[in-house]
Amino acid sequence: MKKKLFVFALLFLLTMSYGQTTRYIYETSVNPDSINLVSLKTEKTFLDVKANRSLFISENKLIKDSLFSAFKLKEKEDNTKQEKDLSKVGVKKHIEPAFFEYFITKNIPEQKVYYYDKVAGKQIYYQEDRPLKWEISDVTEKQNGYLSQKAVVNFGGRIWTAWFTKEIAISDGPYKFSGLPGLIVKLEDDKGDYKFDLVKKITVQNGFEEQISSDAKQSTRIAFNGDKAALELEFVKNKRLGGNEGGMPDFGGGGRHGGGMRGGNHQGGGGMSHKGMNGNDAPMQGTSENVFFKNTVSENPIELK
Repeated sequence: MKKKLFVFALLFLLTMSYGQTTRYIYETSVNPDSINLVSLKTEKTFLDVKANRSLFISENKLIKDSLFSAFKLKEKEDNTKQEKDLSKVGVKKHIEPAFFEYFITKNIPEQKVYYYDKVAGKQIYYQEDRPLKWEISDVTEKQNGYLSQKAVVNFGGRIWTAWFTKEIAISDGPYKFSGLPGLIVKLEDDKGDYKFDLVKKITVQNGFEEQISSDAKQSTRIAFNGDKAALELEFVKNKRLGGNEGGMPDFGGGGRHGGGMRGGNHQGGGGMSHKGMNGNDAPMQGTSENVFFKNTVSENPIELK
Protein backbone atom coordinates (compact mmCIF):
# COMPACT_ATOMS: atom_id res chain seq x y z
CA MET A 1 0.00 0.00 0.00
CA LYS A 2 2.79 2.39 0.94
CA LYS A 3 4.57 1.57 -2.31
CA LYS A 4 1.44 2.41 -4.34
CA LEU A 5 1.04 5.69 -2.48
CA PHE A 6 4.70 6.53 -3.13
CA VAL A 7 4.33 5.81 -6.87
CA PHE A 8 1.14 7.88 -7.01
CA ALA A 9 2.79 10.79 -5.20
CA LEU A 10 5.81 10.60 -7.51
CA LEU A 11 3.62 10.63 -10.63
CA PHE A 12 1.62 13.54 -9.19
CA LEU A 13 4.78 15.56 -8.54
CA LEU A 14 6.10 14.79 -12.02
CA THR A 15 2.81 15.92 -13.55
CA MET A 16 2.79 19.10 -11.48
CA SER A 17 6.41 19.94 -12.29
CA TYR A 18 5.79 19.38 -16.00
CA GLY A 19 2.88 21.82 -15.89
CA GLN A 20 4.87 24.43 -13.98
CA THR A 21 6.88 27.23 -15.49
CA THR A 22 10.01 28.54 -13.79
CA ARG A 23 10.31 32.27 -14.44
CA TYR A 24 13.66 34.03 -14.18
CA ILE A 25 13.10 37.78 -13.89
CA TYR A 26 15.77 40.15 -15.19
CA GLU A 27 16.03 43.87 -14.48
CA THR A 28 16.91 45.15 -17.94
CA SER A 29 18.55 48.53 -18.60
CA VAL A 30 18.64 50.00 -22.11
CA ASN A 31 20.23 53.11 -23.59
CA PRO A 32 17.53 54.16 -26.10
CA ASP A 33 19.76 56.57 -28.04
CA SER A 34 23.34 55.81 -29.08
CA ILE A 35 24.00 59.39 -30.27
CA ASN A 36 22.43 61.71 -27.72
CA LEU A 37 23.13 61.53 -23.99
CA VAL A 38 19.93 60.25 -22.38
CA SER A 39 19.01 58.36 -19.23
CA LEU A 40 18.93 54.56 -19.25
CA LYS A 41 15.44 53.08 -19.44
CA THR A 42 14.54 50.01 -17.41
CA GLU A 43 12.05 47.22 -17.94
CA LYS A 44 11.64 43.72 -16.55
CA THR A 45 12.19 40.84 -18.95
CA PHE A 46 11.23 37.23 -18.31
CA LEU A 47 12.92 33.96 -19.17
CA ASP A 48 10.21 31.32 -18.75
CA VAL A 49 11.55 27.76 -18.68
CA LYS A 50 9.21 24.79 -19.01
CA ALA A 51 10.58 21.27 -19.57
CA ASN A 52 13.23 21.60 -22.31
CA ARG A 53 11.96 24.86 -23.84
CA SER A 54 12.15 28.52 -22.90
CA LEU A 55 10.49 31.82 -23.78
CA PHE A 56 12.17 35.24 -23.55
CA ILE A 57 9.68 38.11 -23.41
CA SER A 58 9.41 41.56 -21.85
CA GLU A 59 6.94 42.18 -19.05
CA ASN A 60 5.09 44.90 -20.98
CA LYS A 61 4.69 42.72 -24.07
CA LEU A 62 3.45 39.82 -21.94
CA ILE A 63 0.83 42.09 -20.35
CA LYS A 64 -0.18 43.51 -23.73
CA ASP A 65 -0.49 40.11 -25.40
CA SER A 66 -2.42 38.56 -22.50
CA LEU A 67 -4.87 41.49 -22.57
CA PHE A 68 -5.24 41.09 -26.32
CA SER A 69 -6.06 37.39 -25.81
CA ALA A 70 -8.68 38.36 -23.22
CA PHE A 71 -10.13 40.88 -25.67
CA LYS A 72 -10.35 38.22 -28.41
CA LEU A 73 -12.15 35.89 -26.01
CA LYS A 74 -14.55 38.68 -25.06
CA GLU A 75 -15.29 39.44 -28.71
CA LYS A 76 -15.88 35.77 -29.47
CA GLU A 77 -18.33 35.53 -26.58
CA ASP A 78 -20.20 38.63 -27.77
CA ASN A 79 -20.21 37.25 -31.33
CA THR A 80 -20.02 40.67 -32.96
CA LYS A 81 -17.55 42.62 -35.11
CA GLN A 82 -18.35 45.99 -33.58
CA GLU A 83 -15.40 47.82 -32.04
CA LYS A 84 -15.28 47.28 -28.29
CA ASP A 85 -14.40 49.55 -25.41
CA LEU A 86 -11.24 47.93 -24.02
CA SER A 87 -12.04 49.20 -20.52
CA LYS A 88 -14.81 46.58 -20.37
CA VAL A 89 -12.21 43.81 -20.35
CA GLY A 90 -9.85 45.58 -17.97
CA VAL A 91 -7.45 47.11 -20.50
CA LYS A 92 -5.83 50.36 -19.42
CA LYS A 93 -6.07 53.37 -21.71
CA HIS A 94 -2.30 53.67 -21.64
CA ILE A 95 -0.22 50.58 -22.40
CA GLU A 96 3.47 51.13 -21.79
CA PRO A 97 5.54 50.45 -24.94
CA ALA A 98 7.94 47.52 -24.63
CA PHE A 99 11.66 47.75 -25.30
CA PHE A 100 11.49 44.28 -26.82
CA GLU A 101 8.37 44.11 -28.98
CA TYR A 102 8.96 40.49 -30.00
CA PHE A 103 9.56 37.18 -28.27
CA ILE A 104 12.21 34.48 -28.56
CA THR A 105 11.84 30.76 -28.00
CA LYS A 106 14.58 28.19 -27.53
CA ASN A 107 14.87 24.43 -27.68
CA ILE A 108 17.44 24.19 -24.88
CA PRO A 109 18.96 20.70 -25.50
CA GLU A 110 19.29 21.30 -29.25
CA GLN A 111 20.34 24.97 -28.82
CA LYS A 112 17.84 26.11 -31.46
CA VAL A 113 16.72 29.75 -31.23
CA TYR A 114 13.63 31.25 -32.92
CA TYR A 115 12.81 34.97 -33.17
CA TYR A 116 9.11 35.96 -33.52
CA ASP A 117 7.72 39.37 -34.45
CA LYS A 118 4.44 40.69 -35.82
CA VAL A 119 3.69 43.20 -38.55
CA ALA A 120 0.25 44.32 -39.77
CA GLY A 121 -1.35 41.68 -37.56
CA LYS A 122 0.63 38.77 -39.06
CA GLN A 123 3.27 36.75 -37.23
CA ILE A 124 6.68 36.31 -38.85
CA TYR A 125 9.73 34.43 -37.58
CA TYR A 126 13.18 33.07 -38.36
CA GLN A 127 15.65 30.61 -36.85
CA GLU A 128 18.90 32.16 -35.64
CA ASP A 129 21.76 30.82 -37.78
CA ARG A 130 24.82 32.19 -35.95
CA PRO A 131 26.32 29.93 -33.27
CA LEU A 132 27.59 31.63 -30.12
CA LYS A 133 31.35 31.10 -29.77
CA TRP A 134 31.88 31.68 -26.06
CA GLU A 135 35.31 32.25 -24.52
CA ILE A 136 35.01 30.98 -20.94
CA SER A 137 37.57 32.34 -18.48
CA ASP A 138 38.64 31.04 -15.06
CA VAL A 139 37.48 34.26 -13.35
CA THR A 140 34.75 33.72 -10.76
CA GLU A 141 32.80 36.29 -8.75
CA LYS A 142 29.61 36.60 -6.75
CA GLN A 143 27.02 38.09 -9.11
CA ASN A 144 23.40 38.77 -8.12
CA GLY A 145 23.67 36.33 -5.22
CA TYR A 146 25.26 33.44 -7.16
CA LEU A 147 28.83 32.22 -7.48
CA SER A 148 29.39 32.93 -11.17
CA GLN A 149 31.97 32.43 -13.89
CA LYS A 150 32.88 34.90 -16.64
CA ALA A 151 32.42 34.31 -20.38
CA VAL A 152 32.74 36.63 -23.40
CA VAL A 153 31.24 36.44 -26.89
CA ASN A 154 31.17 38.63 -30.02
CA PHE A 155 27.59 38.71 -31.29
CA GLY A 156 25.54 41.12 -33.39
CA GLY A 157 28.24 43.79 -33.55
CA ARG A 158 28.73 43.97 -29.78
CA ILE A 159 31.13 42.31 -27.33
CA TRP A 160 29.06 40.72 -24.57
CA THR A 161 30.26 39.74 -21.10
CA ALA A 162 28.17 37.11 -19.35
CA TRP A 163 28.31 35.75 -15.82
CA PHE A 164 26.80 32.27 -15.52
CA THR A 165 26.24 30.06 -12.50
CA LYS A 166 26.46 26.29 -12.28
CA GLU A 167 24.14 26.51 -9.26
CA ILE A 168 21.27 26.69 -11.79
CA ALA A 169 22.00 23.92 -14.28
CA ILE A 170 20.16 25.41 -17.26
CA SER A 171 22.11 26.28 -20.40
CA ASP A 172 20.11 29.43 -21.13
CA GLY A 173 19.90 33.17 -20.62
CA PRO A 174 18.17 36.38 -21.76
CA TYR A 175 17.57 37.30 -25.40
CA LYS A 176 19.27 34.83 -27.80
CA PHE A 177 22.08 33.98 -25.39
CA SER A 178 22.56 30.37 -24.28
CA GLY A 179 25.07 27.53 -24.56
CA LEU A 180 26.99 28.02 -21.30
CA PRO A 181 27.22 25.34 -18.56
CA GLY A 182 24.75 27.19 -16.34
CA LEU A 183 22.18 29.99 -16.32
CA ILE A 184 23.33 33.51 -17.23
CA VAL A 185 22.67 35.72 -14.18
CA LYS A 186 24.29 38.89 -15.54
CA LEU A 187 24.87 40.08 -19.11
CA GLU A 188 26.06 43.39 -20.56
CA ASP A 189 27.61 44.71 -23.76
CA ASP A 190 30.90 46.58 -24.12
CA LYS A 191 29.18 49.88 -24.97
CA GLY A 192 27.06 49.90 -21.82
CA ASP A 193 23.85 50.08 -23.86
CA TYR A 194 22.23 46.84 -22.69
CA LYS A 195 22.38 45.17 -19.30
CA PHE A 196 20.45 42.20 -17.88
CA ASP A 197 20.54 41.39 -14.14
CA LEU A 198 18.76 38.39 -12.65
CA VAL A 199 16.75 39.66 -9.68
CA LYS A 200 14.26 36.90 -8.90
CA LYS A 201 13.20 33.32 -9.58
CA ILE A 202 9.55 32.32 -9.21
CA THR A 203 7.25 29.43 -10.12
CA VAL A 204 4.25 30.25 -12.31
CA GLN A 205 1.19 28.02 -12.44
CA ASN A 206 -0.80 28.09 -15.69
CA GLY A 207 1.16 31.07 -16.95
CA PHE A 208 0.26 32.83 -20.21
CA GLU A 209 2.07 31.28 -23.17
CA GLU A 210 2.69 32.96 -26.51
CA GLN A 211 0.79 31.22 -29.28
CA ILE A 212 2.47 30.42 -32.60
CA SER A 213 0.05 31.19 -35.43
CA SER A 214 -0.62 28.39 -37.90
CA ASP A 215 -0.22 30.91 -40.74
CA ALA A 216 2.98 32.50 -39.38
CA LYS A 217 5.36 33.43 -42.17
CA GLN A 218 8.73 31.71 -42.04
CA SER A 219 11.65 33.91 -43.05
CA THR A 220 15.42 33.96 -42.65
CA ARG A 221 17.61 36.29 -40.62
CA ILE A 222 19.00 37.89 -43.78
CA ALA A 223 15.62 38.42 -45.46
CA PHE A 224 13.66 39.24 -42.29
CA ASN A 225 13.33 43.03 -42.56
CA GLY A 226 12.59 42.83 -46.28
CA ASP A 227 9.84 40.27 -45.64
CA LYS A 228 8.40 42.49 -42.88
CA ALA A 229 8.31 45.47 -45.25
CA ALA A 230 6.58 43.36 -47.92
CA LEU A 231 3.91 42.25 -45.43
CA GLU A 232 3.25 45.82 -44.38
CA LEU A 233 2.97 47.05 -47.98
CA GLU A 234 0.59 44.18 -48.76
CA PHE A 235 -1.51 45.08 -45.74
CA VAL A 236 -1.72 48.77 -46.72
CA LYS A 237 -2.66 47.81 -50.29
CA ASN A 238 -5.43 45.44 -49.13
CA LYS A 239 -6.65 48.05 -46.65
CA ARG A 240 -7.04 50.64 -49.39
CA LEU A 241 -8.93 48.17 -51.58
CA GLY A 242 -11.15 46.76 -48.86
CA GLY A 243 -11.68 49.77 -46.61
CA ASN A 244 -11.48 49.87 -42.82
CA GLU A 245 -13.84 47.32 -41.30
CA GLY A 246 -12.92 48.07 -37.69
CA GLY A 247 -12.83 45.11 -35.33
CA MET A 248 -10.22 44.30 -32.77
CA PRO A 249 -7.32 46.67 -32.21
CA ASP A 250 -3.90 45.45 -33.26
CA PHE A 251 -1.52 45.51 -30.31
CA GLY A 252 1.61 44.17 -31.92
CA GLY A 253 4.67 44.67 -34.03
CA GLY A 254 7.83 46.74 -34.19
CA GLY A 255 8.58 48.00 -30.69
CA ARG A 256 11.27 50.31 -29.37
CA HIS A 257 14.21 47.95 -29.57
CA GLY A 258 14.05 45.20 -32.17
CA GLY A 259 17.00 42.94 -32.81
CA GLY A 260 19.25 43.58 -35.79
CA MET A 261 20.01 46.75 -37.74
CA ARG A 262 17.34 49.36 -38.20
CA GLY A 263 15.65 49.75 -41.57
CA GLY A 264 16.53 48.25 -44.93
CA ASN A 265 17.17 44.62 -45.72
CA HIS A 266 19.70 44.06 -42.96
CA GLN A 267 20.36 41.06 -40.79
CA GLY A 268 18.23 40.39 -37.74
CA GLY A 269 14.77 41.64 -36.81
CA GLY A 270 14.91 45.39 -36.34
CA GLY A 271 11.96 47.36 -35.03
CA MET A 272 10.04 48.89 -37.94
CA SER A 273 8.06 52.12 -37.89
CA HIS A 274 4.56 52.03 -39.33
CA LYS A 275 5.13 54.53 -42.15
CA GLY A 276 3.67 54.66 -45.63
CA MET A 277 5.62 55.22 -48.85
CA ASN A 278 5.42 59.01 -48.43
CA GLY A 279 6.63 58.96 -44.82
CA ASN A 280 3.17 59.48 -43.32
CA ASP A 281 1.66 57.08 -40.83
CA ALA A 282 0.17 54.09 -42.61
CA PRO A 283 -3.27 52.97 -41.38
CA MET A 284 -2.97 50.05 -38.98
CA GLN A 285 -5.49 47.30 -38.44
CA GLY A 286 -8.42 48.25 -36.22
CA THR A 287 -6.60 50.97 -34.29
CA SER A 288 -8.59 52.04 -31.24
CA GLU A 289 -8.57 55.50 -29.66
CA ASN A 290 -8.97 53.80 -26.28
CA VAL A 291 -5.43 52.42 -26.40
CA PHE A 292 -2.26 54.48 -26.56
CA PHE A 293 0.50 52.32 -27.96
CA LYS A 294 2.82 54.07 -30.37
CA ASN A 295 5.44 51.98 -32.14
CA THR A 296 8.72 53.78 -32.67
CA VAL A 297 11.91 53.14 -34.61
CA SER A 298 14.77 51.79 -32.55
CA GLU A 299 17.58 54.34 -32.29
CA ASN A 300 19.93 51.84 -30.66
CA PRO A 301 19.07 48.24 -31.62
CA ILE A 302 20.47 45.38 -29.60
CA GLU A 303 22.07 43.93 -32.76
CA LEU A 304 24.15 46.34 -34.84
CA LYS A 305 24.88 43.86 -37.62
